[in-house]
Amino acid sequence: MFVSMKFIGTVLLAGLLLTTAQAQWPQFRGPTGDGHAPKTATGLPLVWSETENIQWKTEIPHRGWSTPVLLGGQVWITTATLEGHDFFVLCLDEKTGKILFYEKLFHCDAPEPLYNAVNVNCYATPTCVIEPGRVYAHFGVYGTACLDTATFKVLWKRDDLPCRHYRGPASSLVLFEDLLILTMDGVDVQYHAALDKKTGKTVWKTNRSVRWNDEHLTSKLARDGDQRKAHSTPLIVRVNGQLQMLSAGAKAAYAYDPRTGRELWRFQFPNSWSAAPMPLFSHGLVLLISGLGKTELCAIRPDGRGDVTDTHLVWKLEKGVAKTASPIVVDDLFYMVRDDGIATCLEVLTGKEVWSDRLGGTFASSPIYADGRLYFFNQQGKGFVLKPGRACEVLATNTLDIGCMASPAVDGSALFVRTKTHLYRIESNR
Repeated sequence: MFVSMKFIGTVLLAGLLLTTAQAQWPQFRGPTGDGHAPKTATGLPLVWSETENIQWKTEIPHRGWSTPVLLGGQVWITTATLEGHDFFVLCLDEKTGKILFYEKLFHCDAPEPLYNAVNVNCYATPTCVIEPGRVYAHFGVYGTACLDTATFKVLWKRDDLPCRHYRGPASSLVLFEDLLILTMDGVDVQYHAALDKKTGKTVWKTNRSVRWNDEHLTSKLARDGDQRKAHSTPLIVRVNGQLQMLSAGAKAAYAYDPRTGRELWRFQFPNSWSAAPMPLFSHGLVLLISGLGKTELCAIRPDGRGDVTDTHLVWKLEKGVAKTASPIVVDDLFYMVRDDGIATCLEVLTGKEVWSDRLGGTFASSPIYADGRLYFFNQQGKGFVLKPGRACEVLATNTLDIGCMASPAVDGSALFVRTKTHLYRIESNR
């Protein structure tokens, strides 16, 4: 198999375009959007427990699965009431865990029920995005807001962008140049919208172009539109000098021009929906997980135009693919963990399996790579530290009282881990 070298090594993540070197963990999946911590993150803990290497532990009200974002000594997260009537943003002091700001941003009299998604989603799943001076919070159709990080003043709000999420909002925000990009893949409408980050006004809006093939289906899922929604977050990269926003929707994955919203290419998954994992770009390949139904992992060349389904597939994996947690690449190896706790390592260029092993428990949180180690957190409170490589080597297994749905964040030598009830700063005692 041949992969043109002209595509290799040209990743340009949205976070690098929008933030300064001050940004520790500015968005979902970190400063490069691929789960990698900065190289300055060193000395992270190998072991921890409720009584070891916990610098602080702060109870978080209500419920939220959003990843903490960090900048300038602040930690920002979102939360919402269990029934989805009220939506909040919180700011904590990074050193002490003290809550500095806790404010209700939106209210909804009649939120749509989560419809059996309560174990994998909630009303505050999308992660904030932060830059010097401003933080942006998002709750899907229930509202998007921009706040001043110094004064905590709300600078603008939007709650007029339609979308019936059906099983709750989950796609996180992407900040690119002067645009705040939203992903709204519901059962009724499916689109991206780019807002002016200074004013909140819509700059462009692009509908998904896939043709639905569910009109003839009679199942309840099809009637409710379950097969038209998705939960993934886009990734912005540079391919051969051109910016592409990679986005996984229902039935298809797409590449868009992030400045205009123009569709560049699409790759169809006719038997998949509810895509959740974030795309990756590595070794010149776009790596995409299709979603529920016929779950596939596909490696695609990103140099096409229009429908590239039949022309740009390099390899495909149809068994043992993760459905919820986003994957991660370290060097030339691809790692993912399935919902049932099976971790798998593949070769990026070929898709060939290197190893597969059971970590244990169930997973929704996405792994991160920091200080030469892989960190995985499950829903039962276990934190697994793995050594990357061509064998499954678990360096440590650690336990907290409550499990994780949110993905962790990193700053310096500290892990910031959000469980279902608390936010932790985990750092070795020195």
